[in-house]
Amino acid sequence: MIFASIDIGTNTVLLLIAKVNMKSRKITTLLNEYRMPRIGKAIKDTGIISKEKIKLLYSVLSEYDKIIKKYQCEKVIVTGTNALRIAKNTKEISEQIYNSFNFKLEVIPSDMEAEYAFLGATSGMDNLSSSLVIDIGGGSTELIFGDKFKIKSKRSLQIGSVSATEKFLKHSPPLKSEIDNLKKEINEFFVKVKENKLPDTTIAIAGTATTLACMNFGIKKFEEDKIENSTITIEEIKNLIANLSKLTSLGILEQYGPIMKGREDIILAGAIILSEILELLRVKKLLVSSRGIRYGAIVKYLDK
Repeated sequence: MIFASIDIGTNTVLLLIAKVNMKSRKITTLLNEYRMPRIGKAIKDTGIISKEKIKLLYSVLSEYDKIIKKYQCEKVIVTGTNALRIAKNTKEISEQIYNSFNFKLEVIPSDMEAEYAFLGATSGMDNLSSSLVIDIGGGSTELIFGDKFKIKSKRSLQIGSVSATEKFLKHSPPLKSEIDNLKKEINEFFVKVKENKLPDTTIAIAGTATTLACMNFGIKKFEEDKIENSTITIEEIKNLIANLSKLTSLGILEQYGPIMKGREDIILAGAIILSEILELLRVKKLLVSSRGIRYGAIVKYLDK
């Protein structure tokens, strides 16, 4: 059975086309596409997704609709997360998506977002014991602790790469005081997270982690086969942060290439969030996975 799974996030809109074995539940990736309309830009100030961003979103979905039809997908799942959770005009957007593309948008609560992230990240793993999945989005960060393939506890921190940049990193490159204030905020959020046992495996998903992995490998364009299940250490992340902190957004784009397009102004905030979490949990290295919510949505559908 051919599935299409779309993840509409604060920053990115991701499309997965996958062949799913309904008996073994194996998900085989046929195509992954990502676009960065950043629909959640300034949403905390205005309370709505702007007309300009809605237009960009519809343009992306129109493109994805053509791809879905080309692959003759039998099931289409569309998931919305933080930006659509908090926007006052989500109902209007949802209705327009349905009328235009016949896509039924499901805006999931934060605890379900964490579940989807965990299910997606672990869908390609074997022999997992205790694990932590970190999903840094544009508007929030999900921490999911698991035992084997079952979720043990979930935490959602209301800070992400876009919201942190807009609130704290006002200059490019940022001032030291701005970075210090961001770190302080992350530590204050982290008071709610109580996990004394170090997980055997830590997995980071979503754009911040995959982009940092590409930077670490010196890859200018995303190459899934090189990034999937690759390893990055906290020291390597800190080294990248040290370099990013000295550069303007344009300088970041020029140095790291097309992989950074659309993320050049928010990658530093995402990297700091990830680094601080690893530091606070005493995790020295992690696995990077390009799987996430769009994979988890399929796993959840199979469970139903």
